[in-house]
Amino acid sequence: MELKASNISFSYNKKRQILKDVSLSLDSNKIVGLIGDSGSGKSTLCKIIAGYITNYSGEVTIDNQKIPNKNFCPVQLIFQHPEKTMNPKWKMEKVLTESWNPPQELKDTFGLKDNWLGRWPSELSGGELQRFSILRALNPNTKFIIADEISTMLDALTQVQIWEALINYSKANNIGILAVSHDIELLEVVCDDILRFDEINNL
Repeated sequence: MELKASNISFSYNKKRQILKDVSLSLDSNKIVGLIGDSGSGKSTLCKIIAGYITNYSGEVTIDNQKIPNKNFCPVQLIFQHPEKTMNPKWKMEKVLTESWNPPQELKDTFGLKDNWLGRWPSELSGGELQRFSILRALNPNTKFIIADEISTMLDALTQVQIWEALINYSKANNIGILAVSHDIELLEVVCDDILRFDEINNL
């Protein structure tokens, strides 16, 4: 299975173009890194590929078919700041099961503790919330994951644990990952290939 973004261009306004003719592809058996400076447009590209931004030119496809924009999107975006993606009025069990109910073994693998499920998002740390975000994204219908700076708020040991668990699950379930970061050392460890954003953005 192949995810392709073809000739993606986007502007927030007429004076500032963010993306110009950006193209990339991702196989479902690969982990591809995307490195670039902060503010360069990487996160905007992530939102386009995952369907959060729709007013762009170009095309995003899976196996040359347009991605359906209803029900569950097979391209899941994991954001850098999980607290901004969760309903503060929902307890964590509802936040998680809105997507699916992962088996206990998978919860354990990602270090998710049972007593967190009864808490509000505001009662957990960024690292704890990010574990929920990743588990939500691993819905059985997910085919590709866009991981946008997902471990920058974590300590080094937790980064290793989270990435190891995510990579192992994704490889076992044929889920491709686009790992977006400005940390080249991290990408060199976890990725099969690395793209440089300034080389694919034709501004």
